[in-house]
Amino acid sequence: MNPQTPQLPWPGLAVLSAAMLLPSMGTSIVNVALPDMAHDFGGEFPAVQWVVLAYLLTLSAFIVGAGRLGDMLGRRRLLVAGFAVFAAASAVGALAPALWAVIASRAVQGLGAALLMALAIASVGDLVPKTRAGSAMGLMGTVSAIGTALGPSVGGALVALWGWPAVFAVLAILAAAAGAVARRVLPADRPLSGPLQFDTAGLVLLAAALAALALALTPANAAAVAWPALPAIAFAATLAFLWVEMRAPHPLIRLGLLADWPLSAGLAASGLVAAVLMSTLVVGPFFLSLGLGLDALHTGLVMSVGPAVSALCGVPAGRAVDRFGTLAVTRLGLGFLVLGSVLMALVPVRLGWPGYAASLAVMTAGYALFQASNNTAVMARADAEQRGLVSGLLGLARNMGLIAGASAMGALFAWGSAGGLAWLGAGAGAGLQLTFAVGACLSLLAFAIAQAGRGS
Repeated sequence: MNPQTPQLPWPGLAVLSAAMLLPSMGTSIVNVALPDMAHDFGGEFPAVQWVVLAYLLTLSAFIVGAGRLGDMLGRRRLLVAGFAVFAAASAVGALAPALWAVIASRAVQGLGAALLMALAIASVGDLVPKTRAGSAMGLMGTVSAIGTALGPSVGGALVALWGWPAVFAVLAILAAAAGAVARRVLPADRPLSGPLQFDTAGLVLLAAALAALALALTPANAAAVAWPALPAIAFAATLAFLWVEMRAPHPLIRLGLLADWPLSAGLAASGLVAAVLMSTLVVGPFFLSLGLGLDALHTGLVMSVGPAVSALCGVPAGRAVDRFGTLAVTRLGLGFLVLGSVLMALVPVRLGWPGYAASLAVMTAGYALFQASNNTAVMARADAEQRGLVSGLLGLARNMGLIAGASAMGALFAWGSAGGLAWLGAGAGAGLQLTFAVGACLSLLAFAIAQAGRGS
């Protein structure tokens, strides 16, 4: 390494990595325990699915407010609090006597996850010089991918050895340990001065709008609700939120911030890319099992290519950002995503699972490049007093893209598989082709938005 290149503060980055790892693992680790919970509590599948939904909804609804609170109260304070909330909620989940208690603990766990995810990205700027920001963001992306990938395997092993409560117990132990280390290695916050002037009304309205929108976008069979009024509630709460923000002396989000086109373009592109990537997680298992006849083991092995490539590419992608700049790497990443989507629409139906795995590898490599560059570029638009808020907005854009991708792209696959386009025929192959043809278009749209946002 060049001796003039600043060294990365590894103890602090290890804590921030844990703050990314635990929420990501929390998203996927519980899924494998759902059948055991249903058996132990006598719950039906739609009810048990709320163990997953409660976490995702709370995380999505409060991630912006969590980032803003971190800016106001101190990012180390709130990060340590996030570890504490996550650990306490996980402990309650491990000891829960009934399904409703597990669901409640998961909702609180989602609040802790919101604090961790928003403030991990925001705290990078407190630790790392701008010349190494890309490397740090690449590391955060790698850790997040590893957490998501490890969740099902670690959860399955814990359930097999000690039962589903072990999943929550391990999360509690890890979060408590990370919180203790965070107090020692992260830079101290400034002393608090004066009363807290927080836009509580704005937070409540934004959380209500996001929760209603997320529920409206969630597939009805998973959410156990298909209430037509949800979009109307989301729209009304959004209008009320905008009205409050324009009049609040200390708004949750200064609307002028969203007038910064490069920042808004980065957020929009992040949502679109997340929706495309989510298609691989939702559509992939159905195509591999129904279209190609793979069993569960081989389907899982093929699907693991995506997280593995993302984890391997994260750190090199960050280094590429530091060397070549955010715009060049964003272009390259989105180019790979477009190419991978086109390949996914054309190759697997002809070459089977090797074609699917190769296409998935191209897509996820592009995603890793895009995440490292886009996160670095978006966070560079925020001053020190707004890093938490901008990080929360970035997390929100990604989460809403994931939810929308699961719903809309899943519905598109089902429609195509049923013969929605006569010239494509019917079956899982037709659904896959239609889904990723649309995915290629969305990737091109993300490319155009990112290009317009950062100039030619």
